[in-house]
Amino acid sequence: MEKIISTNFSDIMPANVEIKEFPDGDGYVRVPNAKSLAGKDVRVFHRLYPNQNTSLMQALFLGRALRGAKSVELVAPYIPYSRQDKLWLEGEVKSAEVVMEMLGFAGYSKVTTFDCHFLKKAGEFEYGGMKIRNITLSSLLIAHAKKRLGDDLEVISPDAGANYMSSGKGMKKVRGDYGKGNVVYRDIEKMEMDFDVAGKNVLIIDDMISTGSTMVRAIENLRKNGAGKIALAATHGFFLKDSLKKLGQLSDCIFTSNTIPTSAAEVDFMDAL
Repeated sequence: MEKIISTNFSDIMPANVEIKEFPDGDGYVRVPNAKSLAGKDVRVFHRLYPNQNTSLMQALFLGRALRGAKSVELVAPYIPYSRQDKLWLEGEVKSAEVVMEMLGFAGYSKVTTFDCHFLKKAGEFEYGGMKIRNITLSSLLIAHAKKRLGDDLEVISPDAGANYMSSGKGMKKVRGDYGKGNVVYRDIEKMEMDFDVAGKNVLIIDDMISTGSTMVRAIENLRKNGAGKIALAATHGFFLKDSLKKLGQLSDCIFTSNTIPTSAAEVDFMDAL
């Protein structure tokens, strides 16, 4: 299979396309060897985050530039807009579905991603008219945590959505309604657990860490119930609002994969591809 490597993937493999900007900020994408790829199977490696709006447009242009190929698969480590796959209020949009429809329009036949937020399990799926291969990094993250804290480790998730990463053991998180203001956010009303962690070293594993509020509440629960050392791991680390520093102070270790490059990225997602 032929490989097209985006410039935002150059920390992993050398880029072989041009991605630039016009003076007004419009994007420019060029695949120099596009004609030679006609009739071939092509795999495009391109991150859709950070700068998700710009990165999505770049992905669309890359797909269109390869329209002569037999098939075009997009490897996008994290899918942006994946939080909204359900409608809570009248007039909302399933943004996750729209993104998949856009990628299909651009010419992609399949998307490969890692611990997709709206799928909540590994495997092959179809959503928004797009075939999706969702790979979990749970085994790689757990193995890395055991290197840091030892093999005797209790693995849990902070809510039901990530239970597949912890073999079903997790806390129950209840969120409230959307808060006021321009930032869309639902506060955590409560977080409950029905298992014993007294004296045990614990890994809290999740698909993503955003502002860190879920992890903070999970740590508080574990400390209150007598847990020993606490490690935090996630596939995708956003670490908004200086949350990496805060969580680092509250836990014994914290790390993620490099789906989103950060200083906490210690696990290579390419090992699972």
